[in-house]
Amino acid sequence: MSVLTSPRGKVEVVHCRRTESQDVYCIKSLIRKFTCKLFGKLNIIYLLEKANLAVTLCNDKEEIMAQATFLDYPNWNVAKQDDWVSVFRELDSDIPCTPLNTLFMHLFVAVDEYSVGCCKEILRTVYKAVPELHFIFLIVPSYMSLGSTLITLFDQVGNIPCLTYEEDFAVHICHRHSHYPQLHVRKARVEDHDDLMPIFMRYDTILKETYGEYFLAELIEAQDEENHAVVCEVEGTAVGFMSVCSRVNMQLLHECFDLGPFHGLCFPHPDDILESSQDLSVRRSQDAELRSSSQGSQKIVEELQEPVSPDTVENIQDIEKLSDISTGYAQYHHVSSRSLASLILPEEPVHFRPIYRGASAAFCIQLFCIDEKYEARSLDFMNFVFSLFSDKNFCVISLPRLTPEFFLIQNFVKVVPFNTCTLEQDLYVFHRAGLLKSINIRFATLLDTPGVENLVSTLMLNKSILEDLDHYNKARKDPDIEYIRSHYNIEDFIYFGHHQREEHGHMHHFALNPIFRHYTKFFLKEILRLGFKSCLYYHVYPKSREGKFQNPYAHSLTSALHYLVPVRPRRQIVYPLEKLGINAPSKAVSKDPVSYALNHTNRKLTLEPKITVNAKIIVVGASSVGISFLETLVFCSHMKFNNLTLISTHGLPGKKLLDTEQRKFLASDHCFNDKDYALMSLCSWVNVVVGRMTGIDRAAKHVVLSTDEIVLYDHLILCTGQQYQVPCPTEADISQHLTNREVPNSSQRRYTGKVPCNHFTLNEEEDCFKALTWIRNNSITTEGNIIVYGNTIDTYTTVETLLNLGVSGSRIHLVQPPPASTITCINNYSVESAVADALGAAGVTMYRDAILAQWNDGLHPDPIYSASFTTPTKPFRLQCSMFFSFCEKNVDYETFKALNDACLVYDSRLVIDTNFHTNDVAIRAAGSLTKFSNRYYSNEWTHSNFSSKEIGFQLAAAMLHLFDPTLEPVPEPPANLDRLIPMYKGAKIQGGILPGSYHYLHIAKPAIPTPLEVQMAQPNYGLELVTGSAKNGTYFRIHINKYKMVETITCLSREPFPTSNYIRLFGQHEQLLNNLCARYDENLITDLYSYFTEPWCLALFHDRFIDLRKELRQILASKEEEDLPSIEQLAHQIEDEEINPTEKPRQYLKRVFEESIYKTLVERSTLDYLHYNRYHLPMYAWPGII
Repeated sequence: MSVLTSPRGKVEVVHCRRTESQDVYCIKSLIRKFTCKLFGKLNIIYLLEKANLAVTLCNDKEEIMAQATFLDYPNWNVAKQDDWVSVFRELDSDIPCTPLNTLFMHLFVAVDEYSVGCCKEILRTVYKAVPELHFIFLIVPSYMSLGSTLITLFDQVGNIPCLTYEEDFAVHICHRHSHYPQLHVRKARVEDHDDLMPIFMRYDTILKETYGEYFLAELIEAQDEENHAVVCEVEGTAVGFMSVCSRVNMQLLHECFDLGPFHGLCFPHPDDILESSQDLSVRRSQDAELRSSSQGSQKIVEELQEPVSPDTVENIQDIEKLSDISTGYAQYHHVSSRSLASLILPEEPVHFRPIYRGASAAFCIQLFCIDEKYEARSLDFMNFVFSLFSDKNFCVISLPRLTPEFFLIQNFVKVVPFNTCTLEQDLYVFHRAGLLKSINIRFATLLDTPGVENLVSTLMLNKSILEDLDHYNKARKDPDIEYIRSHYNIEDFIYFGHHQREEHGHMHHFALNPIFRHYTKFFLKEILRLGFKSCLYYHVYPKSREGKFQNPYAHSLTSALHYLVPVRPRRQIVYPLEKLGINAPSKAVSKDPVSYALNHTNRKLTLEPKITVNAKIIVVGASSVGISFLETLVFCSHMKFNNLTLISTHGLPGKKLLDTEQRKFLASDHCFNDKDYALMSLCSWVNVVVGRMTGIDRAAKHVVLSTDEIVLYDHLILCTGQQYQVPCPTEADISQHLTNREVPNSSQRRYTGKVPCNHFTLNEEEDCFKALTWIRNNSITTEGNIIVYGNTIDTYTTVETLLNLGVSGSRIHLVQPPPASTITCINNYSVESAVADALGAAGVTMYRDAILAQWNDGLHPDPIYSASFTTPTKPFRLQCSMFFSFCEKNVDYETFKALNDACLVYDSRLVIDTNFHTNDVAIRAAGSLTKFSNRYYSNEWTHSNFSSKEIGFQLAAAMLHLFDPTLEPVPEPPANLDRLIPMYKGAKIQGGILPGSYHYLHIAKPAIPTPLEVQMAQPNYGLELVTGSAKNGTYFRIHINKYKMVETITCLSREPFPTSNYIRLFGQHEQLLNNLCARYDENLITDLYSYFTEPWCLALFHDRFIDLRKELRQILASKEEEDLPSIEQLAHQIEDEEINPTEKPRQYLKRVFEESIYKTLVERSTLDYLHYNRYHLPMYAWPGII
């Protein structure tokens, strides 16, 4: 906040922020004729799209006082975008301007009364936001005066001609030292104590309490050759302090951190052992196999093991001159900004660790503090402290993990710790060469091949990088921008229409020496400038791909990803292409190539900082809730989570183990599928630990794994869910002819024996893959009986999968235990009877109310040869070659024991409050693992009643308030509302392929399970619309509630149908579905499947249709005419009987709507929506195309 005073004495409290698109109207209102003469006639939206930095100045009422826009090339076309440096150096050789330290002002507008103060405040903010910036140029026609505002801040340098027409332009300059100067750094003196202590005390009092009031003076007095204290001062007053020491515990650092990329922070020595005795290529091959195991479930970390030694420092500038505008860069070094402290592999091999014999080449920062007003100039210390240690090349600093990232650390490289590291601190490294400012970036040529080869020689991708470099020099390839626009939400970051096709670039590789990592954004900015690009895209594919310009693993993880933003994929319409004919979308839109995760940057983002979160967020369980939670955090584009870790038995899902199988063993909740996982590429952002949680140490804040390894956490998220368990036989002897009533209830008992090798409980894709492998390896399809035990929907999908694999129905036995409630898993008699008929037709034998008594007649159960069951009447025994168990799901015993031993409150489920908290503030939980505390008196409602995807999103939203300062603080609920549980609105979905090859889908609102017949008997149930027959495979049922909203959808069809389209129907008003109820009553709808493939309804399935609905509702709720109420207000007045129209309320509102401006506004908004999304919706006509 700053205070501006006008010449008339008026005062305004102002602050600066980044310019937003909604500022455009106010910016235009501040433009005067004089502004146009200075800067030309500008398209403000286009200018903001291409600006590197745009700053808006607002007062405390959020009214815009001023705005300035800056780009990295000159305006008025006085020089080419990619070649302006030579022009300006010829103008004045004393000004050392470079692309790194220079920006150009392309626009400045302000409220006239405060213009001088506004301009000063904006310039000070810009220099503070961009520490490397030293010069801001202003170019205007030579015949123009700058005016009373700008002339006080800019000095004329000279004149240069225009490239397009004969006219000279005056060049003016504004220097950093006039607004936010570099700090003077010197050795500290004892008399600086009084200036520095208030700064220290503002941040922390621990040092004073520990070492006494004069600890700082004693530290300054204790300086010697190994210890130095320096200060930065402004006008003779010390405003910052740094204490450095040349004694570094190298042994500890070598034990805890991977310092290979920095040659162990030591000088080279002849006795250094840098590699094992094995051949280097063999070792590299083994590493590659290890890192690509589990088909991408592990996070791949590319290592740049080329050490940085003093001998290479002189050559660094030459190496870093490499530039590739079309193929870009990929940063492949182990020093990523993500911590891998908790990355643990099962049966992890002992990796070779180099041994360094040379002397230490590092000194450390022991103490650092600077006044907040000057912290953006923290890097000014580094030149001076390196001069104190002329024999050292590295500066290191260690910080507590939860320390917020400050300006100085943003220029350091965060070192990756070893898996065995248990230090509570992170290590950061800065190299002397990182102070170099004379970095030249240019196009790559064939002459650069040796240099590139040297730079990437130790990378596993070195061959593909060199091959792509060769391809680049022969031909360039632009991204498929139509596909990107239609399949990804790229318009969250750009106005697509303001970017030409040739301005979009595809980045393939980004190889960068780690000591220059803090210049990554500058390199990206230069790629855009030199290549005349405005956008860059980086694809991450789920698997290797072969192609003309695509080598295996050519797109790999890179730590440059944190300088890009992940782009959310868009939900696609499933088009009835045959029915649409020539009105179908183009092939560029409707094609379905290999899915990839898209990352992006543009000119606006090159100087946009991210909020860094170093807190260790550990998610246990790869359930839909856990994946949704991680997805939400990862796609927070303005935040950078360095320590997201997933602990899962099989790693990340989405490995496509069953991608060749049409049938899946398990039903789906339609939260995520394999394509969704590929589009997210969570492995790019999340550390994956393969293992099982067996314990939680709340005091030490770590999770214990089954391998006895530990994973540290700051926030622990438990999303393990519930799993099918191995059933415990009652051990009843069926020779005694016992019935169910005479055997003990074993449903609450846990099976503790050895699990038979041919017994399968299917919970994840890996379990299904093992079962499929067993079937194929043991000839199950041709011989032996299969028992499927359970009464969940997964029993039906498994039976259908077995039939599809070729298993004869006569050898499949579906055994259903007594139901726990009167509600069946399908809860629809028509569907159940069709499935039962299909089972009978396939020859599958069904047994109801059967309880497992014994395996192998009570003998050793491994493997299972027979299974005995009791029933309400007489028992029976079945031969068995394979046993599938789908008994009621429960919390895994190991998980329960870990929670119970950690003293977390557990009452049949893990107890949480409405904010997902357990009784430990650092541990949250969500999903079917949990239940609400009894104090809410809502035991019927749990997270199991709601959509798992929505639960995960809400969990992430609750967590983000801890890390995101841009969010409004959450107010405490009123005292009378803190006992209400949250009610989520997302649809609860289940689906799969049932016996008879029936494709099944059920979509319903969250509710307490109730038999369908009971629901329909309610007086306010609503309407039921049914077409087709379940037995014929044409069944389509829609339930319309009393508010005329679609509340339930049930489909059973022998033909595949567009599930994602039907999910979008949930919650829509029936009138929006083309007056569905009226048409149904008039017998105009005989087949709902055909009805929802008609072209009129495709807009309903569009991902942005919800935005149109919100926009139209806002129009109807707004007061567009002064003397008339809004349509919404009229509706309320009629309901409250404030007005009594002579006609029916609906007709009255319709007449008012048509006679007012609202009809025009709604039509215009709808047509704009169709026109803007015409690439997805070409089947709609709008004025001008007919």
